[in-house]
Amino acid sequence: AARLSGGGGENRLVSLPLSRIRVIMKSSPEVSSINQDALFLTAKATELFVQYLATYSYKHGRGKEKGALTYSDLSHTAEECETFQFLADILPKKILASKYLKMLEKEKRDGEVGEDEDEEEEEDEDESVGEDAGS
Repeated sequence: AARLSGGGGENRLVSLPLSRIRVIMKSSPEVSSINQDALFLTAKATELFVQYLATYSYKHGRGKEKGALTYSDLSHTAEECETFQFLADILPKKILASKYLKMLEKEKRDGEVGEDEDEEEEEDEDESVGEDAGS
């Protein structure tokens, strides 16, 4: 196993910029200091994960036909593969803005209908409580 001896040697073993990873790690309020080994291992693990995601998406997506990895391949993998489902919010399927606006309008209408039903149920409950108390 290759043991690192500080300095810039680590940069040759990982492709991701360690300074950026350090900034991301420090953005967590629970993290006060970052060990150099932990930083390197986080960078390497992230690199390997991204490589695995890209390879899996390429092999199981349509990009293979085109000879390229596409965003659609990544979003499809996040949606369909149980291992990557935690990425579904980060890699949503692309939709047209007009389609998204229609979805928002529908949700708003459904929400208003749902609120009206809730109010009717509350009124029904109040009436039944009043009847019980009078008996």
